[in-house]
Amino acid sequence: MELTEHTKGAIWIADYPVHYAGTRFNARMTVIRLADGRLILHSPGDIDAAGAAQIAALGTPAFIVAPGSYHYLHVASAKAAFPGAEVWICPGVERKAPDLQFDGFLSDTPPEAWAGELDQCLLRGNRIVWEVAFFHRASKVLILTDLIENIGDDTPGTDWTLKLWWKAVFHMWNHPKPAPEYQIGWSDKKAAKASLERILDWDFDRIILAHGDLIDEDAKSVARQAWQRPLSWSG
Repeated sequence: MELTEHTKGAIWIADYPVHYAGTRFNARMTVIRLADGRLILHSPGDIDAAGAAQIAALGTPAFIVAPGSYHYLHVASAKAAFPGAEVWICPGVERKAPDLQFDGFLSDTPPEAWAGELDQCLLRGNRIVWEVAFFHRASKVLILTDLIENIGDDTPGTDWTLKLWWKAVFHMWNHPKPAPEYQIGWSDKKAAKASLERILDWDFDRIILAHGDLIDEDAKSVARQAWQRPLSWSG
């Protein structure tokens, strides 16, 4: 794991490999430093001794966040590296990982520890995937897992199998869109649209994604285009 500073003094990121359904691509951990020096580890990867040292050098690792239905696999590794950290999970993770020990559920309301610095939105309306979106107010950065994936010709860590599916089946190659699980799983259109509109009300100008290239320009326009289908639903 190699941490890279994304937002000076506040946010760091690190990519890690994923093998899923016969494809290969990268996921991304985001480390957020709160004003008091405590750290949030969002969607952590496998943390070895060297990675733990890098993280600990930034502040006090106090919170481990599993922000989505597919972003909990390395929580145990993070907890082993930082046993004093609290674990917060997206609803539904407890069913997929019944042995995972956690301290609380994420919701639309941020825990007191970071309520003054980040906003949250629990994405509703999908029968397959759940996710909690985060907005870091000071840096105007939106942090997502699967709600937008931005994978294409310039994205490192992918293979031909992923390109085949993303290009021929889901039309996502070089075209930022929600993960396939979102696209086939929308079930409550009203709830989904309300969640997305709430996120778009935030004043973000950059997006950190779990999968694919970061969005550093025209971020709100990219998000609107990626969510064009659910945003168009009436009722």
